[in-house]
Amino acid sequence: MQKKKWELEQYLNSSMNTLEDLLARAQNTLRNIRDNRVAFSVGLTDRRRCIGPLRTATNLVYQRIFINIGEAYNSSTGVFTVPRSGVYNLAFTVFSDAGSPGASLAVCASIRKNGVALTALREIYGQDQEDQATAVLLAQLSAGDRITIGLQAGCWICDDQNHYNTFSGFLLYATE
Repeated sequence: MQKKKWELEQYLNSSMNTLEDLLARAQNTLRNIRDNRVAFSVGLTDRRRCIGPLRTATNLVYQRIFINIGEAYNSSTGVFTVPRSGVYNLAFTVFSDAGSPGASLAVCASIRKNGVALTALREIYGQDQEDQATAVLLAQLSAGDRITIGLQAGCWICDDQNHYNTFSGFLLYATE
């Protein structure tokens, strides 16, 4: 009887140690997931505002923050600084209104990594008063990369409280 009791005690202790190890690993995994959360979504402005046409390309500064988990987007500079290497989903939409029928219109912008365009949108069409374009891409980014949206020379965008111009991104998975 004493031997059976001792065997049962050993089994329970072993099971308890295994469960404690599994719990510690699960807690560590959850902590890593929470620590690595990165997501932002921003709009250009909350009021009627047009930018451009400009003589040179310029970075857009999106001031309306919808979400900024991880605080990696800076609404003072318009820069998303990659906090952790990984694969990111990035998206932006640009919109412009010519202001009056028959007025010329050009909406064109690019998403840039460290100043180099990843992709660009260009909508120049004289047959309507409004133009809009959207790009969504996955990008392998490194910690410290700077992601911006650049308004191209000769183009312009317009926004208001409806947030027609947006910029969003999130970490799909880390690669470190």
